Amino acid sequence: MSLRVSLLLPLLLAAPLAWADDASDLAAMTSPWSGSGGELGFASAHGNSTTESFNGRLKLRYTDDDWIHSMDLFGLRSSAEYTETSDDGSTTRKRQTTANRYTGSAGSALQLGEHRQLTATVRYESDDFATYDRQASFGLGYGTRLIDGERLILDTQIGPGVRRSHNADTDEDRTGLIGRGLFDLKYALTENTELVNSLLVESGSYNTFAQNDFGVSVSMNKHFALKAGWQARHNSDVAEDKRKTDTLTTMNVVYSFK
Repeated sequence: MSLRVSLLLPLLLAAPLAWADDASDLAAMTSPWSGSGGELGFASAHGNSTTESFNGRLKLRYTDDDWIHSMDLFGLRSSAEYTETSDDGSTTRKRQTTANRYTGSAGSALQLGEHRQLTATVRYESDDFATYDRQASFGLGYGTRLIDGERLILDTQIGPGVRRSHNADTDEDRTGLIGRGLFDLKYALTENTELVNSLLVESGSYNTFAQNDFGVSVSMNKHFALKAGWQARHNSDVAEDKRKTDTLTTMNVVYSFK
């Protein structure tokens, strides 16, 4: 069996530049955009077995005076081809989807001072292989920086919210109040190597959802980096034939605004 793994370059996103009277005015401009503009990874294996997997992420942050707006989109899809043998001994090749998940979140924060803010966040996800195949939540919160070191930064958001979920096994929709917490950690190992960890918790009366994203990124230049990531997702209330925790390991190319 031959194995081929390839990484796709992310779509290049650039903030628009206003016209300047001269070169010095143009150099003095700063873009309101920041964050990881794009993140893509693809893996393909062919031979005795055939599998393909794709994941992509778009993460943006826009600053407008005292307001900070953010968006985070993620997609995961994988499929496998297998051989099915009939009763008469004949064989056919069939393809089966093994993962199909999409998530999106957007938020706005009003700056109250240095590293203090009021936040409003909406999040939606669709997962064909989960007990809750559709979940949508809205939360209000207070954000602050717990650690502001030279190499280590820890930001947090905590507050109440509401969530609506669809149970694929019972075909029921449930709505309830939740407590929401978000913890973002960044640690600079070297000038071009960074550890990042993001933990999201949405806890309600019928289910506690938690997602932890850990990554190690190594910058190749000002805009591009290689990133190894590990994601764990946990739902406390699932069907008997489902596991409570899913994990995902990725190796992607990242484009970042600077």
